Amino acid sequence: MFPKSALTLIVSLCSLAVSAQNGYKILLNAKGYKSGMAYLTYHMGKNLNVQDSAEVSSDGVAEFKGNTKLPGGIYAIVFPGKSLSYDFLVDKDQQITINADTSNLVNSEVKGSPENLLFQQYQRFVADKGRQLQQARAAYMSSTTREDSVRHEERYKVLNQELGDYRDEIVKNHPQSMMAALLKAMKEPALPTKKPVTRQDSLDNYYYYKSHYWDGVTFMDERIIRSPFFLPKLERYYRDVMPQMADSIKNDADYKLLLARTSPEMYKFLLNWLTDEYLNPKIMGHDAIFVHLFEKYHSKGLSPWLNEKQMETITRRAYMQMANLIGEKASNLIMIDSAGRKKNLYDFPAEFTIVVFWDPNCGHCKEEIPKIDSVYKATWKKKGVKVYAVMIEPGQVPVRTR
Repeated sequence: MFPKSALTLIVSLCSLAVSAQNGYKILLNAKGYKSGMAYLTYHMGKNLNVQDSAEVSSDGVAEFKGNTKLPGGIYAIVFPGKSLSYDFLVDKDQQITINADTSNLVNSEVKGSPENLLFQQYQRFVADKGRQLQQARAAYMSSTTREDSVRHEERYKVLNQELGDYRDEIVKNHPQSMMAALLKAMKEPALPTKKPVTRQDSLDNYYYYKSHYWDGVTFMDERIIRSPFFLPKLERYYRDVMPQMADSIKNDADYKLLLARTSPEMYKFLLNWLTDEYLNPKIMGHDAIFVHLFEKYHSKGLSPWLNEKQMETITRRAYMQMANLIGEKASNLIMIDSAGRKKNLYDFPAEFTIVVFWDPNCGHCKEEIPKIDSVYKATWKKKGVKVYAVMIEPGQVPVRTR
């Protein structure tokens, strides 16, 4: 008969194995510290977001652990006092030991994760090349002759090229690595070399840059979300690179979200960011983007991670905007005219109706309303254009129509 104690031992070992496989354990050895709170954080744009925390023991050890695997990305240990942080990668292997050299963090060592061996080599190379680039820039700024300026500028270009070549070598030699995925995603598209002479030349350069902006990003790799570069790259694309026309942005957003549907965290991140970006748009007409996101995704249950309050906020905002979208029929207005009669906005059939809100005590209105009146008499009236003018004054809101 199989001994009960042996069976218990096997069950315990199996439980430990399953826990190690499904969860994470990150051991920090920081000999320079004897107390305080250390934080396990992850990068997202300019911010470090806290994932976990652990008390540092008297011998400088802190342990972060959980039963669920961490999403992949660039993480950072923030040391007690929050003045130092150390970046490392989290991917499939999540039983990691970090031996921190707090006197020079570049010399720290990460064990238990092959991805971090490559990352450490990259960090050390970048740190050394970064110092050289700073020196070359400082020398250029302090140049007193044109010859010195040219020499230091060329030196800067050579160092920058060496950095780019080193990154390309990692991608070439380790194509399946997390480092390769990160480097491809962060790479800036090459600027067109064609010098624009005509307007079409400028357009060609723009379309080239836009079409290559996301080279290296599949929108199916969730690891790049937790990085310093993905969020700023996304913001710059929709705010500066994309034409600021609602239909163009809607189509582009739909395509990105379609690509991300097989990557739940990427899909969630994109839809959340797009919703927040256009909830209170800064450009007239962009409210249509928010309404589109609501109708196509949120209202159909395609954002199940949102709680009831969040959905209520999004729904209320969308319905408020629906009636005021550019190109859509405006809600009816029923006002009282100066003779005390009700006047409906749609009582006056016209191909175009201009609605003007004005206040007789408003300085801007005093300047603009006469201009509108002049244009109406000179041009709009004979073309059948109607003006529905709502006067706003304390105690009464009469309407004037022409």
